[in-house]
Amino acid sequence: MTHRQAVWVAVVAALMWSVAGVVTRHLEAARSFEVTFWRSGFNAVALVVLLSLLRGPAELRRVLLNGGRVLWISGLCWAVMFTAFMVALTMTSVANVLVTMSIGPLLTALGSRFVLGHQLASRTWAAIAVAGVGIAWMYGHEVQAGDSRALLGTLVALCVPIAAAINWTVLQHLRGQESPPDMLGAVLIGALISAAVTLPFALPFAASAKDLSLLALLGTVQLAIPCLMAVAAARVLSAPEIALLGLLEVVFGVLWAWLGANEAPSMAVLGGGALVLTALFGNELMAMRGGRSPGA
Repeated sequence: MTHRQAVWVAVVAALMWSVAGVVTRHLEAARSFEVTFWRSGFNAVALVVLLSLLRGPAELRRVLLNGGRVLWISGLCWAVMFTAFMVALTMTSVANVLVTMSIGPLLTALGSRFVLGHQLASRTWAAIAVAGVGIAWMYGHEVQAGDSRALLGTLVALCVPIAAAINWTVLQHLRGQESPPDMLGAVLIGALISAAVTLPFALPFAASAKDLSLLALLGTVQLAIPCLMAVAAARVLSAPEIALLGLLEVVFGVLWAWLGANEAPSMAVLGGGALVLTALFGNELMAMRGGRSPGA
């Protein structure tokens, strides 16, 4: 995969991720941990099918059994992201959750710099700074400080970028190894852990047939497929770069919630989103002109 192809794969993955909020708003009876359980469960089933097709059943078993500590660390990160994201969406607005997640590139850059010792290009730092201004603008206006449930939901959402930063840093570290483990299995491990942890809290089930169909859509199209795409793109892109591209999920997600669930964003969300897009576009344009990865 070339750098440009990897960028487009990451962009499409972000677009697929972004529909979670608007789809969740159309659920009839499923709530909180039940939503998370069914989504993670359908995600796990889809991943077993997809990974068996990609790797073969025997190879998939080998990867899961012999992947080592790094595979399970990444799987635990995926589990935290899967669980915290959906629980947060049931507690506060789509914009609050997505904006909180947007600090991921800042945390990823710090991990890449201070844990891995990478020297980041100045254009990547500049893009992160501009995106950070946009995030701060949106965050300051969207967090509902007077609503304790919304505030708790925002704190739960904070677990997502922390886990994502650790995960992308781990994947970035593996790029320097001669024979890195197959990390696609980590996504499946994350789905299984998320489903197992949330099952006791999901009972008794209340989801309707419509809910199950929507959650199956989320588990497969919104989660399983784009997560595998993101892991594939991470083999080519730097950790801060893929985190920056993941910010497109914020812009798309707020837009879908506005159009499909009447969660109208404020001017702060629109203005901040514009800054994020400007940062992404500028970073990618300079990278293509320079002929090298923005995180090189």
